[in-house]
Amino acid sequence: MSIRPRKRLETKLSQVQAYDTIIRPLVTEKSTLGGEHGQVSFVVAMTATKTEIKAAVEMLFNVRVRAVNTSILKGKTKMFKGRKGRRNDIKKAIVTLADGQSIEMMGA
Repeated sequence: MSIRPRKRLETKLSQVQAYDTIIRPLVTEKSTLGGEHGQVSFVVAMTATKTEIKAAVEMLFNVRVRAVNTSILKGKTKMFKGRKGRRNDIKKAIVTLADGQSIEMMGA
């Protein structure tokens, strides 16, 4: 049995789809510490795949992406004025950039 390498598929996104994929940057203490290692965190659409996230970041920020890690955070149940409410679920993407690449988040 031979093991043949798989062909890489190019994911093509329009600019509108790229903006729909990446909702907003995620700025927390932990995500800013990842900036020292070339990582940037985003809140992305729940239906977005890793290849779509990679293509969107490369298109919007003109950088090279090395890896994308995703996780889904389930919304908490909270009380609001004596009634139960539930926060929305979010999908978080941690994007590792290639060496020498960076994204300026706060317009610096």
